[in-house]
Amino acid sequence: MVPSEESQLVPKEDMFWSCRQSIFDEMKKKFSQIESAADEPRVLCIIQDTTNSKTVNERVTLNLPASTPLRRLFEDVASKVGYVNGTFDLVWGNGVSVADMTPLEQSSDKSILDAGFEPGKKNFLHLTDKDGEQPHIMSQESSSTDDGTQDRFIGPLPREGSVGCTSDYVSQNYSYSSILSKSETGYVGLVNQAMTCYLNSLLQTLFMTPEFRNALYKWEFEESEEDPVTSIPYQLQRLFVLLQTSKKRAIETTDVTRSFGWDSSEAWQQHDVQELCRVMFDALEQKWKQTEQADLINQLYQGKLKDYVRCLECGYESWRIDTYLDIPLVIRPYGSNQAFASVEEALHAFIQPEILDGPNQYFCERCKKKCDARKGLRFLHFPYLLTLQLKRFDFDYTTMHRIKLNDRMTFPEELDMGTFIDVEDEKSPQTESCTDSGAENEGSCHSDQMSNDFSNDDGVDEGICLETNSGAERISKVGSEKNSLLYELFSVMVHSGSAAGGHYYACIKSFSDDQWYSFNDQHVSKITQEDIKKTYGGSSGSRGYYSSAFASSTNAYMLIYRLKDSTRNAKFLEAHEYPEHIKQLVQKERELEEQEKRQREIERNTCKIKLFCMHPVKQIMMENKLEVHKDKTLKEAVEIAYKIMDLEEAVPLDCCRLVKYDEFHDYLERSYEGEEDTPMGILLGGVKSTYMFDLLLETKRPDQVFQCYKPGEVMVKVHVVDLKTESVAPPISVRAYLNQTVTEFKQLISKATHLPAETMRVVLERCYNDLRLLNVANKTLKAEGFFRSNKVFVESSESLDCHMTYTDSQLWKLLDRHANTIRLYVSLPEQSPGSQFKRTVYQKASGDSASAEHRELENQIQISDPENFQSEERSDSDVNNDRSTSSVDSDILSSSHSSDTLCNVENAPVPLANGLDSHSITSSRRSKANEGKKDTWDTAEEDSGTDSEYDESGKSRGEAQYMFFKAEPCAADEGSGEGQKWLMVHVDKRITLSAFKQHLEPFVGVPSSHFKVFRVYASNQEFESVRLNETLSSFSDDNKITIRLGRALKKGEYRVKVYQLLVNETEPCKFLLDAVFAKGMTVRQSKEELLPQLREQCGLDLTIDRFRLRKKTWKNPGTVFLDYHIYEEDINISSNWEVFLEILDGAEKMKSMSQLAVLSRRWRPSAMKLDSFQEVVLESSSVDELKEKLSEISGIPLENIEFAKGRGTFPCDISVLEIHQDLDWNPKVSTLNVWPLYICDDGAVIFYRDKTEELMELTDEQRNELMKKESSRLQKTGHRVTYSPRKEKALKIYLDGAPNKDLTQD
Repeated sequence: MVPSEESQLVPKEDMFWSCRQSIFDEMKKKFSQIESAADEPRVLCIIQDTTNSKTVNERVTLNLPASTPLRRLFEDVASKVGYVNGTFDLVWGNGVSVADMTPLEQSSDKSILDAGFEPGKKNFLHLTDKDGEQPHIMSQESSSTDDGTQDRFIGPLPREGSVGCTSDYVSQNYSYSSILSKSETGYVGLVNQAMTCYLNSLLQTLFMTPEFRNALYKWEFEESEEDPVTSIPYQLQRLFVLLQTSKKRAIETTDVTRSFGWDSSEAWQQHDVQELCRVMFDALEQKWKQTEQADLINQLYQGKLKDYVRCLECGYESWRIDTYLDIPLVIRPYGSNQAFASVEEALHAFIQPEILDGPNQYFCERCKKKCDARKGLRFLHFPYLLTLQLKRFDFDYTTMHRIKLNDRMTFPEELDMGTFIDVEDEKSPQTESCTDSGAENEGSCHSDQMSNDFSNDDGVDEGICLETNSGAERISKVGSEKNSLLYELFSVMVHSGSAAGGHYYACIKSFSDDQWYSFNDQHVSKITQEDIKKTYGGSSGSRGYYSSAFASSTNAYMLIYRLKDSTRNAKFLEAHEYPEHIKQLVQKERELEEQEKRQREIERNTCKIKLFCMHPVKQIMMENKLEVHKDKTLKEAVEIAYKIMDLEEAVPLDCCRLVKYDEFHDYLERSYEGEEDTPMGILLGGVKSTYMFDLLLETKRPDQVFQCYKPGEVMVKVHVVDLKTESVAPPISVRAYLNQTVTEFKQLISKATHLPAETMRVVLERCYNDLRLLNVANKTLKAEGFFRSNKVFVESSESLDCHMTYTDSQLWKLLDRHANTIRLYVSLPEQSPGSQFKRTVYQKASGDSASAEHRELENQIQISDPENFQSEERSDSDVNNDRSTSSVDSDILSSSHSSDTLCNVENAPVPLANGLDSHSITSSRRSKANEGKKDTWDTAEEDSGTDSEYDESGKSRGEAQYMFFKAEPCAADEGSGEGQKWLMVHVDKRITLSAFKQHLEPFVGVPSSHFKVFRVYASNQEFESVRLNETLSSFSDDNKITIRLGRALKKGEYRVKVYQLLVNETEPCKFLLDAVFAKGMTVRQSKEELLPQLREQCGLDLTIDRFRLRKKTWKNPGTVFLDYHIYEEDINISSNWEVFLEILDGAEKMKSMSQLAVLSRRWRPSAMKLDSFQEVVLESSSVDELKEKLSEISGIPLENIEFAKGRGTFPCDISVLEIHQDLDWNPKVSTLNVWPLYICDDGAVIFYRDKTEELMELTDEQRNELMKKESSRLQKTGHRVTYSPRKEKALKIYLDGAPNKDLTQD
């Protein structure tokens, strides 16, 4: 060691401590930085990339300091997602439409906190296209993403709710920068209108077909000859031009579908893409008649085949020529559970002949006898563009469902069709016969009528043409053309889903670069040959012949190949090769797109906010929408609002101003003094889709001055109370601060009302019926419960009332009454009978001098015990019974448990669902007989009549209590009957119905027990109010009430609607009358009370043993009520109950609850008719007893009796053309109360027949005539003629625009 070096060494111990100190200093510095950073709030940003289908479900999360500038936020996002900064926008993603949002300022140095980001919360952002263009991907040099992470994608998109979406097609090594966007693929997608994915797939395929696109461009539209809106070729031209030149990610197809004659409903109909292809080609052929493109479809897509039958004995062949646009290939042969493995196998099977032998022998014209023959198809000519349809949709006759076959079927990238031409049959020297047929072949083959001589068929230029040349020449031509029939695959239309529905998309190879792309609606992405193989199909698990009706998978449905022929294979036209009309169209579409872009930019900078204005003349609050550019000043915005509200003739412009307004609380937040030149974008806090406030266009008189509204103030509406006149004045608006004390607030009110503050009492109404006296002088308004908008009542007199306890004071009583008083309009009956009460007669002011202008009653009203005033004792049965009340008005049920009953204005019955629940009328009589106990779950013991105002002596009950009531006559409404009298009643809504009726007695002229109260609703339906002990709390201002004369219900009484049951009439249910049944009454007693009413009101002169009462469930007759049954003990009864009255032909056969009464009807198949109903009373539920009874009444031998239960609502009508086969005849059961009959109650319908009776044979004419009669009969009764499932709407393209609406179609 050199001594000089040794002198420079540091001892080891000193070096150790020096290093340790430096480490500590560094750590201390870092901790200090962390500590200071921890003090700053951080903002959590969650960014969703909405520019690409692959990224829509991905999120980028950034946790940034609150001081981070927006500029840095954009840089961090760009780095994170791999986009070039400046090629994308960030907008708020709070759940609203992205199109309505304003982008954040990219180059701003404003902190994210100042930009509206909230620390401690999730701030959602959407990454969107900038100016309609996709973000640019960072170059590989600037991106750290490895090439190996390139993501390959093939649909369907992994979006929530998509049918058949699987994760098999989504690469797991996800990377933002590797996503293929429009800017990379160069292709534009198509927007799915709703269910138009099948259309998008076909349109993209046609667009990517050079021969079709070029030919379409060469066609020129003549506007003078046709409307461009309805021209299908022109709209296709426009669409193709946009697909080629647009900068958008996706374009709409609405113009194309409009040219089809479709309306918006067609967008919700999914159709078969092969069906659309055929229909669209037909439409184009019609539109292109007499043009250069007239034969384009046939030249590109049409092939020919021969359908032949050859005798195996003499070789004679009969044949016809068919044309086809596509070849349908079956997936599985019928009856086989093994699918064809490939398209080649399916093609061989397509041309495989079948042998006609045995009973299927063919009659040979040459042999003049039936001979064995061979029947098959032979391809004569293959088209330039070969379309193969894989028939994946089938019908399962076992389950009667459409199904989809998801079996694996491979298809080659290159297909040699030369192998499918068989020349063996061409060597036959036998004479051939041509059979002309106008019928189309099954699948997609069209028929041509051709002669034996093919020499003039110029259309056959590929494949095999059977001309009348020598066999050697034909074979030579076959051999040469077989070698030229090599096709390359360029389009695979894929279906994802099941037979019930799904999604189409297309995988298409570009002839420009031989690259495969997935065209999935608006998303276009690169894919590979491996992705194409994934569309072969196939699913796991073994299946039988048919798969499930709802099995879902993703597989190829249509394949399109192009012939490989260098002399015919075209390339896409370059821009300089476009015809002149296409160049003009391109320029026109570019200008339209630029104009749309400018308009979109204006929209993105337009503030849209609700605008209100109290009209200075009409004094009504008007509402509109103010749309103003963010750069417009406040002064300019006032001018716009002034014109929107149409105030030119009402008030000068300088008497108007805009103020910040909260419509919900009716609160003026602030005014904008001195900010007339401030842009609206700054005043409103930027352009937003929704604002948390509104604007009010405030007006004033020319001699007035606008009040200044400062932020932080609260609005108070002050009502002055006068105890002497017991009046409450209209409100005066006062603005205060929440930190003001009650004393300061009184001084403020004193200035506005000129009342002395020293004696002032202030009462705050915080919410309904919450009146709070502000008596703590130093308490702030905020502590007292003031909010943005408030209501107070003030009184400042020197009366003794101010020294009383607040709740005992006259002020409290007056305010309490004011808060609970409502205004009702009461319609009085036109005429009233003589009354023991003296009736007050109202006339107009110009009438009799004895008439009073109005009458006010403030009497002591006798009501129920105050302790039970607002709540009555209710049993479980009451609650259950409330369920059976009409659901037309929910506020009755929720607030007052009312059992108001429904009737219409004309007092005619309205059918309700209260009879639909069998328990709502009575529990099953059979279960009662078995259990021997009463089922009371729907008992109405305390219903309706419980709260009677009368006791047994007929006197009023209750204690005296003051309730406000004031009535005065008013003018009748428009449309009301002449002579009808109306009262305007101001009444305390805490009054009971009983007391309310007593107040009305002088005006009606009869006791309250002799008139009824009906509440009228907006639909003019009326509900009778019958719960006398309930209050009017469910009523509100300006509700209408109708008074009708008639006896009101007493305790334990129920109003019942009585209908007559006419089992053999066309309408078996006829309303008779309204009756009153009482708790404890027997059925016989109710029948006795009905007799005089039936005689007087219905003209039915009956004896008590000549009719019965029975349960009514909608229109179905049910349990027969026996005379000794007691209401509420044996029969559950409720308000608005309905019951059947049935007139008997003889003595009553029903004597016991164990008996069963069914209605039988004989079917006579030999006469095709049904007999009338006959009642059969059974002692048990035995099927044998039923058959014996049916045999007795019909004379049919017991062993020949067959029966079936009727379906549906009584009378269970069914067509005589269906009854013999459609009903479940002779079920294998021994009792009636088990499946499938379930006959446990009276009233079931039984059809029966003689099984030895043959069904009448009908001619077609007789059947059609009978079908018309039955259809007419069943439609009159409202029953169905036959079951017909909803049919799919046929796909049609209308050449003359929209279709004529056929009103007869469903």
